[in-house]
Amino acid sequence: MISISVDKNVVILSVLGEFTLDDFKQFEEHVLYASKLGPVNLLIDLRDMVGYTLDVVWEELKFSREHQYDFDKVAVVTDNQWVAWSAWLQRMFVDADIEVFDDYDEARAWVAQ
Repeated sequence: MISISVDKNVVILSVLGEFTLDDFKQFEEHVLYASKLGPVNLLIDLRDMVGYTLDVVWEELKFSREHQYDFDKVAVVTDNQWVAWSAWLQRMFVDADIEVFDDYDEARAWVAQ
């Protein structure tokens, strides 16, 4: 399950439990809508994510490649080292500043700058 909010060009995604393909499709719609105003800043909160389905990984790679220039900043909030490492790998697919945070408020402030 996910929670999404959009404020101009900032999209905030929180994942609760398992991240599914249906969840990712909702996320894509919000990002595409926000990108009409220009580059999007993302705040992705993965602290409560317990896992994800394999089709999410594939869809995320395709989406990232198709929209690699649509992002300005991406903040990932997690305390999981594997998730943090995979966020750093995303730098190969997305032309954006990507930072990993363990504090939500710091991430939100960075994305808002």
